[in-house]
Amino acid sequence: MKLAAVMVLALGGPAASWGADGGQGPFYDYRSEAPGTTHRISVGDLPAPYATRSADNQPSVVARPEHAWPVAPHGFKVERLVTGLKEPRVMRRAPNGDVFLAESGAGRIRVLRGITAEGKPERMELFADGLKRPYGIAFYPPGPDPQWLYVGDSASVVRFAYQNGQLRASGPAQRLADLPEGGHWTRDLQFSKDGATLFVAVGSASNVDDPDTSSYEAQRADILAFDPDGSHRRVHAWGIRNASGLAIDPNGALWCVVNERDGLGDNLVPDYVTQVRAGGFYGWPWWYIGAHQDPHHPGKHPELGASAIVPDVLLQPHSAPLQIAFYQGRQFPPDYHGDLFATEHGSWNRASRTGYEVIRVPIDRTGRAKGEYQDFVTGFVVDDGHVWGRPVGVVEAPDGSLLISDDASNSIWRVRYLGP
Repeated sequence: MKLAAVMVLALGGPAASWGADGGQGPFYDYRSEAPGTTHRISVGDLPAPYATRSADNQPSVVARPEHAWPVAPHGFKVERLVTGLKEPRVMRRAPNGDVFLAESGAGRIRVLRGITAEGKPERMELFADGLKRPYGIAFYPPGPDPQWLYVGDSASVVRFAYQNGQLRASGPAQRLADLPEGGHWTRDLQFSKDGATLFVAVGSASNVDDPDTSSYEAQRADILAFDPDGSHRRVHAWGIRNASGLAIDPNGALWCVVNERDGLGDNLVPDYVTQVRAGGFYGWPWWYIGAHQDPHHPGKHPELGASAIVPDVLLQPHSAPLQIAFYQGRQFPPDYHGDLFATEHGSWNRASRTGYEVIRVPIDRTGRAKGEYQDFVTGFVVDDGHVWGRPVGVVEAPDGSLLISDDASNSIWRVRYLGP
């Protein structure tokens, strides 16, 4: 099928998952990514550390080739909603339907309102600027009538007074909490369903340095919790190297997507999506994916090995997932309702490139992940050395379409379902 200027329809159906070593298996590269293909990685699939060399395979970002376009499953249409942005990252929808976007590279928050018949925003306004490197966005209190818009900046949590429909902040940011700066800088935010707790993701300052001896790792690699006014700081879950995306599911449970450590080979350590257990320990830096000791820290904290939690869904190592969202709309086919979507920014610490896509994680009727995931939107890789797109943010638009931010082409893409 020829790539079109507006839409590409994938042929659908599963494809073989070819490993980076050329064989079939759970580990693969971008050549095996195809919309509708299902993947599963289990704990038993993990290789030994250093089974392959640690790669430095940074992508070269190029302009979108003339006939390249994101590829979605059969029946879906992909359109470009916005261009010309500066490092567009997290997107969140306000109760009135406006979509708020963190342009991290520009230090600002934009607002997109409505979509015209031509597939463009009816309005796009600047809500606030002068921020350092904004990322996470949350509305408080949860529900139809928020009074504040919270922003996770690189070194703080701030908030702006906000009323439904407001397109420009009416006053300066109020600083609520200081956060560690440097290292992983993405600070995603979510409020608990009852509004009593603000969750803040703080990634590590390093790849795998020991917090016992590295003071700069204090209160990092955690999901922190605060009262809404920034007080009562505590650790909600720990040993989480970089939880770059948070979401609350329809039942009120907190989920995260995590960038795991590098340096142990092409197929270690899997990134992951998981429901977050209060007080849970997820391994970093001494352990990974349950009771697997990191070779950088032999013999350290043996008491923690048995308590290290195995995440719900293991993803391709080094694929760099960034934001997650639960689909609650009716525009997609019924079997998509309740599923989780995640963006993958793409690998660098892997000899053969992986990621650079949006994935779908099926969620069953009890609200649990099934341990597998599917490619949903692909097509951002030119070849093993070059890419033109890197998905970051994902949010459901008011009409049930899905919006995806891309900080390589500095665009927002829209995915909607047209029918079989």
